[in-house]
Amino acid sequence: MHKKIWMGMLVALAGLALTARAEDITMTGSTTVLPIAQKTAEVFMDKHPGINIAVRGGGSGVGIASIIDGTCDIGNASRPIKDKEIKNAMGKGSSPKANVVALDGIAVIVNPSNGITKLTIAQIKDIYTGKISNWSQAGGANAQIVVISRDSSSGTFETFNELALGGAKVRPDALMQASNQAVATTVAQTPAGIGYVGLGYLSSSVKAVAVDGTMPSNQTVLSQKYKLARPLFMYTNGEPKGAVKQYMDFVTGTEGQKIVEDLGFVGLK
Repeated sequence: MHKKIWMGMLVALAGLALTARAEDITMTGSTTVLPIAQKTAEVFMDKHPGINIAVRGGGSGVGIASIIDGTCDIGNASRPIKDKEIKNAMGKGSSPKANVVALDGIAVIVNPSNGITKLTIAQIKDIYTGKISNWSQAGGANAQIVVISRDSSSGTFETFNELALGGAKVRPDALMQASNQAVATTVAQTPAGIGYVGLGYLSSSVKAVAVDGTMPSNQTVLSQKYKLARPLFMYTNGEPKGAVKQYMDFVTGTEGQKIVEDLGFVGLK
């Protein structure tokens, strides 16, 4: 084969490889947003075979840090970006943009064998800070409460800490878990346990309780009647462009929002 033709083919192939890489999307962050990211990515890739999406968890703090550092295309978070993170982003020339993709309630859960069906926010705070240590103090059976919480890098932890605990410290003997699923699994295996998870992680293996008289549901979150609720974010560096914009438009569009609702979260429309 002629040398010039061969070199031309190599350049063309290199160009195709670069184009393919440019169509790759990496997402990381919140375990609350993870089911939305995984399912919408799966459906989106079926419709756009030239675009590959890699999805990882790690927590909201990891997602926001990754978008600031430029190590991912989308940073998932279940909380708003903090002032110190914005300052860090400015120092690195990054411009994180918050894209709201869903709404979510934080459900307070107990083991199905627990007779408790409702708690006030004041009781939840007292349980998580250690003032209430036995279920009998909250109208339940005589059993020592096992407090199960998310770790401090979690956006769910930070939102729960703000909305339910008023910023108070969680009791030091709480079992800190790295994901929503880990909290749900631990509560399911602990008769005297209490925990909190996003709506998408509710199942028959745990029991959600009413908070201040209101059960967590899509309807009560959307109507703002349920107080332990928050928006869910996919952060991008500036306005989404190219394949990332295509994907974001899909997530916030009709089909993507149906997936959001099918997963147990609250759609935007």
